[in-house]
Amino acid sequence: MVDAPTQNPNAASVKTRRTPSPEQEIIKYISQFMTLSEAEAAEVAKQIKFKSFKKGTVLLKEGQVAKLCYFVLKGCIRQYFLVDGEEKTTNFFTEGQPVTPYEGTFKRVPSKFYLSCVEDAILTIGTPEDEVAFFEKFPKLEPVKGLAVEEELGKSMDLFSSYILNSPEERYLNLLTTRPDLLDRVPQYQLASFLGVTPESLSRIRKRIMIK
Repeated sequence: MVDAPTQNPNAASVKTRRTPSPEQEIIKYISQFMTLSEAEAAEVAKQIKFKSFKKGTVLLKEGQVAKLCYFVLKGCIRQYFLVDGEEKTTNFFTEGQPVTPYEGTFKRVPSKFYLSCVEDAILTIGTPEDEVAFFEKFPKLEPVKGLAVEEELGKSMDLFSSYILNSPEERYLNLLTTRPDLLDRVPQYQLASFLGVTPESLSRIRKRIMIK
């Protein structure tokens, strides 16, 4: 009689561990704010439109009127301005964050900034008309929009305050605590611009922190 091969107790979990689908990611995000039944989650997932974008794709240019809102399921999106020909990075949006140029999409005015993909990305996409139709179909979810906007506004206010109150080194240390993934995902010159310093200054800050 041949003994059955010894099984690794962790093997099954390794085999079944899969990357969440785009639909699962958006349901996970909504679940931060409210509980959905399985039937509700399945119906919501059917309405989600998503699209893949290659690294370097420019989603929005200065002067364009934004027609789409996005939500990041995978990847990193950079927001930046052009000032005298120099890029000034003002934000990065990663997994689980909405990217909604409200001024453009809802007021129909030209954008003052650019949005581009730092990495290959999978985003949900939708127009203001899509949003209206979605909330007409799922009125229960309308409060999620307000909560999401409030959350992102709070993050923006914290970011703005840090530029006024903190030194570049303090901003870098805060980034290490709050968004450490950006250090490996974003080119140093973009990270330096985001922190309001030159790439050379960022290198010096990193060296000082390593020595401490």
